[in-house]
Amino acid sequence: MNKFLNVLIALMFCLSLVACKDEAPAPAPAEKPAAKQEEAAKPVAQQEDAAKSEAKPAKEDPLAAWKPKFDPSGAEYTYILSNISHPVIEGIAVGYRIRDRVWDESNGRLYVDFRPLAQMGGEKDVINKLKLGAVQGMMSSSVAAQNVADTLGIVNLPYIVDTFDKLDKFRNTAELWEPFANSALSEGIMVADVTGYGPYGWATTTPVQTLEDAKTINFRIAEAPVNADFYNAWGMKFTVMPWPDVPQALQTGVITGLDHTAIVCNITKKFNIAKNFTELDYAQGLFIHLINKKWFESLPADLQEILTTAITEESAKTRELTKQQHEEQVAKAKEEGVAFFRLSDEEKQQLIDLTAPVYQTWGEKIGKEYFDQVQAALK
Repeated sequence: MNKFLNVLIALMFCLSLVACKDEAPAPAPAEKPAAKQEEAAKPVAQQEDAAKSEAKPAKEDPLAAWKPKFDPSGAEYTYILSNISHPVIEGIAVGYRIRDRVWDESNGRLYVDFRPLAQMGGEKDVINKLKLGAVQGMMSSSVAAQNVADTLGIVNLPYIVDTFDKLDKFRNTAELWEPFANSALSEGIMVADVTGYGPYGWATTTPVQTLEDAKTINFRIAEAPVNADFYNAWGMKFTVMPWPDVPQALQTGVITGLDHTAIVCNITKKFNIAKNFTELDYAQGLFIHLINKKWFESLPADLQEILTTAITEESAKTRELTKQQHEEQVAKAKEEGVAFFRLSDEEKQQLIDLTAPVYQTWGEKIGKEYFDQVQAALK
């Protein structure tokens, strides 16, 4: 009997535990913020629409305004033409003018597929692609083009082809132009023509009115051997730097000056930081139109004629447009507070005198007879 009572008491105790557990309140669910509760209550379709509306807008195509007004898919031949910068610069926009003219005059047989903004890679990389024929054409900056042939470096030497008038004379005088145009044939590359981006000077974070002022600046210069040589001869501090690295270097003070043109500095907003410009006018910034010779010779004769005529005539028109653009961009920069300076005639002559050893070295690389001929004709 006692045994039965003990079992009954134990059973009753277990039942009381179960009852207590069932009566205990369930833990409260984690409360969602009111906004999240409302979002969860929306139908799935509404949630997806809201997500789309909050997403960042897709980046606009910077070249949308230059898209062709024709369908190039039916072209028999395609000419990929590369450039590193933006077609808001007239010397680059010529690529689109050539494209449209060649399309019309070839009745859609030849499509000039113009690729600015370094779509095909950096300039040194594209030069290699050009030699191989992977890219058929390139509007190379004059500072990069000297990596193709030493003779092309003549336009970068200080105070040789330094004004718009001298550029016109250089381009339009056969004895001066033809050795330049033929200088890269041994590399399988033709020089078709040139356009420009204005005269070179110094954009700096502090004013540079004298050569002593200039010696306080760390200038960015392009990846060009001739430029490094004459900056050394001038006794200036400089850093060789690819163009894409310039904005951050300028913002952080790694460099305090740019060796470039007023057109480029104003259009690319470099004057936002470097608010001073010294108008050295020591060289014309050029885009040299290079063509793979083997590819060009594979074209039918009539298409060769159409392409070369379009390049020649449109480039000549564009050189005139560049003169206008230089004046416009300088005026705009001045309106926005950029200070412009010039060295004295004596200090300009000092730079020319300091460059004499570089003239000697590069004159030999270019060809002494041709170098002397160009220098004498343009002096």
